[in-house]
Amino acid sequence: MTHDLVATLHPLLTAEASAEAYASGSEPGDLEQAVWLRLLERLEADGPPPDPQGWLRKAVRAEARRTRRTTRLERPYGIEPADDIRPGPEQRALTAARYRALRDAVRRLPGRCPRLMEALLSPQDMTYREIAGELGISQGSLGPERSRCLGCLRRLLAPEVASREVRG
Repeated sequence: MTHDLVATLHPLLTAEASAEAYASGSEPGDLEQAVWLRLLERLEADGPPPDPQGWLRKAVRAEARRTRRTTRLERPYGIEPADDIRPGPEQRALTAARYRALRDAVRRLPGRCPRLMEALLSPQDMTYREIAGELGISQGSLGPERSRCLGCLRRLLAPEVASREVRG
């Protein structure tokens, strides 16, 4: 029963979460996961809802609202949490080394990834339209290109992160 319900609701949940996630400031996968959890809690407490599709739509919207409220209340750190509040010379040297490793990895990225990452990280805070114009690509391909470049960057930095964990 549960497997059939999950199989039936999965495409609808994917579509609803994709539609609601970005407006709520979350990722579609995070929203989906929260709704699956609510469904499991519901199944354990009260059994399956009488109208599963209607319940799912309401649950997605409720989770999106909760995420928006949470996001509004969150305050970003002024510095990275791992950084000392009063950074000494050692901490400044470690931070500079971390930024150097990031800049070096960005330069080693393939294709137009280095230019894209530099534009995204630019202090000019360029819009996607401006970045697309500067790189000579369509605005619609910017998101997938950014995803691919971030994946490459993640793979390049993985050995650096692993060696730091071994040392630390």
